[in-house]
Amino acid sequence: MRFNLILLFFLSIFGAFAQEKTAPTKPVDSLYREDQFYINFTYNQLQNFKGLSQTKFSPGICLGFLRDMPINKSRTVAIATGLGYSLNIYDNNLQLTTNTSNASSAYNYTLLSTTDYSKNRFMLHYIDLPLETRWRTSTPDSHQFWRIYSGFKFSYLISDRNKYVTDGVATINKSNPDFNKLVYGCYLAAGFNTWNLYAYYGLKSIFKSGEINGEKINTTSFNIGLQFYIL
Repeated sequence: MRFNLILLFFLSIFGAFAQEKTAPTKPVDSLYREDQFYINFTYNQLQNFKGLSQTKFSPGICLGFLRDMPINKSRTVAIATGLGYSLNIYDNNLQLTTNTSNASSAYNYTLLSTTDYSKNRFMLHYIDLPLETRWRTSTPDSHQFWRIYSGFKFSYLISDRNKYVTDGVATINKSNPDFNKLVYGCYLAAGFNTWNLYAYYGLKSIFKSGEINGEKINTTSFNIGLQFYIL
């Protein structure tokens, strides 16, 4: 009898310790949001103007925050908007020189051959306002899923710089008033988990004024690369 009481005592103590050490089950977040922060790396190409060409690899980087707003019960469809920053670099053959006449353009523009110079680069800094629709195969307990995000982006130019180098002499121009302050375009990001292809197609010329032989410089940007998301 005494042995049974002692055994029962020890079993009750063991059971109490076992209950204390059991890890609580993490509740499923049925109101989760996805892909709040983003960063992409792209190759940039100026297009739609005859004779204008890239001379070197022209990189770009874009990063920002998007507010994810699911619109269906399963949270696989959403809209998102936010704020970002982008830097677009274009190594090209479009030379600019100061226009001393009273023309509407601040600079004269010339298309150069590849042997005329060693560097000619535009660096454009933008504040971005993206608006996108989202479809994904996400679930509350998994962050590995397929996604297709498409959107429209407005970009406001906050800083620009052109560096032209020939025979070891560099000429730098900043704050070119011939650039459009506001440009816009559509984009698409699609992929699985970490790896997502990204493409942006500009719908408005980066130039608002400037001509070559009487033809207005009407060139838009096409960017393609990879986009990454962080919760």
